[in-house]
Formats: sequence, structure tokens, C-alpha cells
Amino acid sequence: MHIPDAVAALERDLRGIFGSRLRSLVVYGLRAHAGPDPGHASHGAHEPDRAITHTLAVVDTLSIDDLRACTARVEAWHDGRLATPLVLAAQEFGRSLDAFPFEFGAILADHLLVSGSDPFNGLKVDIADLRRACEVQARGHWLHLREGYLETRGRSDALAVLIVESAPAFAALVTSVAQLDTAAAPGGPLARPDQDVAAAARYVEHRLALPATASEIVALARASEISSADAERLFPPYLETVERLVKHVDAWTRG
Repeated sequence: MHIPDAVAALERDLRGIFGSRLRSLVVYGLRAHAGPDPGHASHGAHEPDRAITHTLAVVDTLSIDDLRACTARVEAWHDGRLATPLVLAAQEFGRSLDAFPFEFGAILADHLLVSGSDPFNGLKVDIADLRRACEVQARGHWLHLREGYLETRGRSDALAVLIVESAPAFAALVTSVAQLDTAAAPGGPLARPDQDVAAAARYVEHRLALPATASEIVALARASEISSADAERLFPPYLETVERLVKHVDAWTRG
């Protein structure tokens, strides 16, 4: 995997701020961002070198003075197509795995060590933490849809906005459900950073014997609007699909 030159500049900056307290620097999300940069799709030409690079730094200690020193470099990092680095104190990543199993699990599954010692040695995501996080995600989405429906006050145009605006979160939910099942399979990874969202929707439809509503809603994650008629047609099966996902994850067991 190619590591952008800007990462070397980032390492120098962090070394200047933290000195010997900088334990490790890793790049992550390499497979997930190996394709075209969605933000530049409208430019026509494929520009893989313009993709945003994500990094994580592990340091011995982290103070407000350290953060203040980092703020002076953020603009330069962004100019180099680097996302603001995730800076964690030693042991913080491992202690946060149960709180962010999908997010940090994706980093575990798709990272490259740039310098220092491997900060993830011996770490793994607990399947029970994945299931719990997935249930929180599913139940939260279910509650959001029901509350949002009441707030439409019966207006179809407002319902259309609710569906479109909730579609990205639904896409993340079906991906999480697919990842949960994949993680439990023999030899399955704990995270799939390169997971195709459309494939995840098809998997969920097959797994739960659902209609194609999941795929329709996932496709709307990139849409700007839908008609009022489509909103009236989609919302009942959409809400039912989310309810089925909640019940599936609530009753989920390995195998």
C-alpha cells in the first residue's frame, strides 16, 4: 500500500510536538479508500492519489498543551489531503474497543504501521461488544424513524425528507448487521472496511427473508430527494424492515 508523502511530514510534526512520547503512527482505511474519491467524482478523471488519508497516533501522554500545538498544524495537514489525525494516549485504544467495536475494529482490520511499535498487538474485538453496538444502532434508528414520522404531521413532502436524510444511517446499520454475521462465521473478519453497502443490503434481505426495501433505502443514501408518492410507498416497509433488524439483532447468537 502506498503511503502518501504527507504522512512523513505528519510524523515529523508529531515528533516535534510529542518527542519521545510518540509511540506509534499508523495509516488506516487503505482498502476502504483504494477506489475513486467520492468527493471528486464530479471532476471526471479518476484521482486515487487525491483520496483523504486517515492516521492514528499513539502517545505516552496527551495534554491540552499538546492539543494546542497540534491545532497550529491542522491546516497544513488538510492541505496535504490528510484527515485530522486521531491521537490517543497509550492503552486508550484497547480500553475503547468495547465502546467502539465497529469503528475501531475497522482500524484493526485495515491499517499499516508507519513508525514505532505495533499499538494493536494482542488486541481483538469481542463479538459480544459488536452485537451490543449493533443493537444500540438498530434501536436508535427505529426510535428516530418513529419520532420523525410523528414530526411530519402527516405531510408527504416531510416524509420524503425524513426517508432521504435517514438513508445514510440505515446504510450504516445494514452494513453493521452484515459485519456482525460475518464476524461470527468461522474465520470471518471482525470488520469489513471494504464492505459493499449494496451487497450488505442484499445479504440482510436474504438473511431475514425481507423484501427489497433495504436495497431501495440504501440506494437513497446518495439521493437528494424523492417524490411524495415514493415516500408514502416506502415508509411502511422501511419501518417494518428496521423493526425486523432490531428483533434479529436482539435475538442474535453466534451461529
